[in-house]
Amino acid sequence: MVSGITLAEIAALIGDVTRANMLSALMDGRALTAGELAWHGGVGAPTASGHLAKLTEARLVAVESQGRHRYYRLASPEVAQAIEALMAVASFGPKRHRPVGPKDEALRRARTCYDHLAGRLGIALADTLTERRHVVLSDSAGALTDEGRRFFCDFGIDLDQGAHGRALCRTCLDWSERRPHLAGRLGAALCSRLFELGWITRIKDSRALAITPVGRDGLAATFGITEQSQASGH
Repeated sequence: MVSGITLAEIAALIGDVTRANMLSALMDGRALTAGELAWHGGVGAPTASGHLAKLTEARLVAVESQGRHRYYRLASPEVAQAIEALMAVASFGPKRHRPVGPKDEALRRARTCYDHLAGRLGIALADTLTERRHVVLSDSAGALTDEGRRFFCDFGIDLDQGAHGRALCRTCLDWSERRPHLAGRLGAALCSRLFELGWITRIKDSRALAITPVGRDGLAATFGITEQSQASGH
């Protein structure tokens, strides 16, 4: 059992605004430099280094060196799951007046949640795969059907890649849509495949994703997902 003291220590680390912004920036699954994270945290380089040292010591982030540069990433999918869960809880909290800008809408339309897809695009994919009986999803777990296994293999996804104890199929509560999207190795592989096909691309300085013209055609042909279906939630 995790003690109350340990839980409080981790919660206090995440609860700092600067560190929370840094962890949020790492939720797109990429590794960032200390300088980039300092920008996201709104602090100078020395202050950022102190925050990153605490996050690394607590094993919330991991660091790797490449030449003269050090890159930071979330330490595990479990850390990402905890951050996304906190975002979902926060979305149910008291509403604070804040002007809604283009970035907010872009995040709700499509974004990465660590290494899988979220937002309306993530929900639409989960709905389609469920309706076609490729996957069976519950509140927090999921299962891949035989028909789904054939579909994903035909779609160019290696279901055995990255099988190191991580669940193949599970769900993650989407903080903006408040419904579960597809996570686990399957969700990560699907996201990676859409990037590989050029169907989605990253929006600079954001977790938000843009669907490319070829992506709109591919999503419609393969999954029956259109801009209209995403807007209506079907």
